[in-house]
Amino acid sequence: MEHNPQAIIRASWTGVIGNALLSLLKIIFGILSGSLAVIADGIDSASDILTSLITLFAARIMKRPPDVKYPYGYLKADTIATKALAFVILFAGAQLAISTVRHLLQGVERELPGMAAVYVTLVSIAGKFLLARQQIRMGKKTNSEMLKANARNMQNDVLISISVLVGLAFTYLLKLPILDSVTALFVSVWILKVGFEIFMQTNRDLMDANTEPELYGKVFTAVERVDGASNPHRLRIRKIGNYLMIVLDIEVDGAISTLDAHKVCVSVEESIRMDIENVFDIMIHIEPAGFKHKEEVYGVNPRDL
Repeated sequence: MEHNPQAIIRASWTGVIGNALLSLLKIIFGILSGSLAVIADGIDSASDILTSLITLFAARIMKRPPDVKYPYGYLKADTIATKALAFVILFAGAQLAISTVRHLLQGVERELPGMAAVYVTLVSIAGKFLLARQQIRMGKKTNSEMLKANARNMQNDVLISISVLVGLAFTYLLKLPILDSVTALFVSVWILKVGFEIFMQTNRDLMDANTEPELYGKVFTAVERVDGASNPHRLRIRKIGNYLMIVLDIEVDGAISTLDAHKVCVSVEESIRMDIENVFDIMIHIEPAGFKHKEEVYGVNPRDL
């Protein structure tokens, strides 16, 4: 697993350049061919330039080392940037929907779009597919929610371009230019849907939700492998950027020395890191075996699984 933000920066530059070229092509040929749907697709790609610039800026912030003000570092810039991406996508979708509905209500007579609209849409499908694959690969490699969100946006762009192509086909076959506007409206609704889903994901990340419940079982299993460690409980897992922060309590023999208890903790940490990648830090609270304490609210216990 690669943790260097430099990889995110490279992926972001690829997104900026690729989306700029595709956006320019689609808007120019959309205007020349008279296709609202292709222009709408070009506007969506233009918004993707901004999203890639946001990931680029956030990646540079993430490179900063921890300091007194931010002792956990700047990795949560990833989550904040993903939230910004969601707002950009929602805004673009809303603007497109408003303009398309206004055009439909006006009922202006339009000519059939030119064939150039079809050709540029085919180029768009191929280009977006390659960009999406690259963003998916780098998102998984760096475990960056920001890049994964950008990849999902580009995957949906492929579907959007395919829908534009289908809309153009029906427009030509049925000789109904209005279908081009209907396709543009569908594109705007899809954009809004993607933006809302990314927005909800960032809400979970900012509220320290663990969206991978199977991690709890992995931690409990890792603790059970260590001699001298027992009763793991009050387990909490949250994300700091693309890393995991793990906090838990364990019990050890109350008669052993502080040094021996420390060795047990070190073994527990090593065992957890063997099973779980991308760990930022592990904090372990030690209790003597059989210690009775008040029921604690926070954290997950084995019985909760």
